Amino acid sequence: MSRVRRSARHPMSERDDARGRGKRLLVAACVALVTFGVYNANGREIPSYDSQPAKYLAIEIAKRHTLALGYVVGRVPDLAARPGFARDLRGNYRSAYPLPSAAAAAIVATVLSTLRVIDLDAPLAPGFVAKMTASMLTALTVGGAFLLARRRLTTPRAVIVALGLGLGTNLWTGVSQTLWQQETAGLALMGAVFLLEVERPSVRHVVAVGVFLGCAGWARPQLAPTVVILMASIPVRWGVRGAVALIPILAAAAAAIWMNVTWFGHPLGAVPAMEALHPVVHGVRSSFAATPWLGAAGLLFSPSRGLLVFSPVVAIAAAGIGAALGGTWRSPLRWCLVAVLVQFLVYSMYSVWWGGHTYGPRYALDVLPVLFPLAVAGLPRVAASRVLSALALLALAWSVAVAAAGAFIYPAERWNSLPTEVDRDHQRLWEWNDSQIPRTFRTAPSSQNFDLFSRAAVRRP
Repeated sequence: MSRVRRSARHPMSERDDARGRGKRLLVAACVALVTFGVYNANGREIPSYDSQPAKYLAIEIAKRHTLALGYVVGRVPDLAARPGFARDLRGNYRSAYPLPSAAAAAIVATVLSTLRVIDLDAPLAPGFVAKMTASMLTALTVGGAFLLARRRLTTPRAVIVALGLGLGTNLWTGVSQTLWQQETAGLALMGAVFLLEVERPSVRHVVAVGVFLGCAGWARPQLAPTVVILMASIPVRWGVRGAVALIPILAAAAAAIWMNVTWFGHPLGAVPAMEALHPVVHGVRSSFAATPWLGAAGLLFSPSRGLLVFSPVVAIAAAGIGAALGGTWRSPLRWCLVAVLVQFLVYSMYSVWWGGHTYGPRYALDVLPVLFPLAVAGLPRVAASRVLSALALLALAWSVAVAAAGAFIYPAERWNSLPTEVDRDHQRLWEWNDSQIPRTFRTAPSSQNFDLFSRAAVRRP
């Protein structure tokens, strides 16, 4: 009789599970769509010096099916002076940065062009494609964050913590605004972290984790410490089956190295040449500093670059450290904590820890997808205390306001170059009287806002 009852309940439980899964996916899609809309509300790409080769390469792949940038440099000769437009061994101009972000943008460009949404010869087409790609990938990261959070939290709390990640950090002001590499790597890391929480994965899960980690490492080689640590967690948590994940990870690494050696004659490609420019461009002697504690303090507390100054909402993750330490090495939280600490240590030793010209933190953003599970684990503890809840809400409000100001104003505040060049005058990184946030709040919105809503963004003259 009990066997009959179980078999009778089984179809109903499967339907309930499918219905619940469908609801979670629907909410995740809504979260992603909301963030995508917010990211594009300023109607412009916020370009950076480093993002330009990727956005032009995306158009070249879509239009001419080439990985070279000779045509672009021919039309705009001044680009040849930029280190990001590097000469390969045969004299061809190439992007000095990894391929995945440009490849993702090329797919977006091809789809939009095929559907006749955009003319790739439009004056602002490269910026339009870069913004659409970056904002879409970052919005998908936030949607994935909701699905991860929903495993531990109620739907309202999962929505809040996911939106806190998407709108209360520089995922809004920086990552979603142009092709920094971080938009691609961030989505890949979030996918890997999401799947790593599965206790008994199928072979497909294992392979997918490997693909995500391989993509993250190729898109942003600086994340190698995080990729290696999360890769090491796979056999510990999943046993021999986890070895399958090594195949796509090593394949991605091999492809990146082969491309770098073929084009530039070095496993790291054009990176050594760009790092050699630090004494001239950034006023430092070498790539790694002798005072890592200064970099660590700056990454967290610099008035114009500190993660906890611009996005204090991320401090909620500290409440999850106890859960990570209280578990075992079978828990993904421990591995996430170790990955965050090691990656943070590496960036602390980097002499240009402030990331050049940018709005607020740049390198610290790389750890957010891996830090997010700790925030999810710590949120119930924060919510249980009225004092901590009030502080968390204040931190969230400040974080969103600062991110919004950057999205609509930066770089009009011109903090990086006035009154002196921050890459040469490093003391400005510690000034509170004239730091980037109050300067931004005092500045009028950028005159470039809503440029991508014009005809020049999607149609040729």
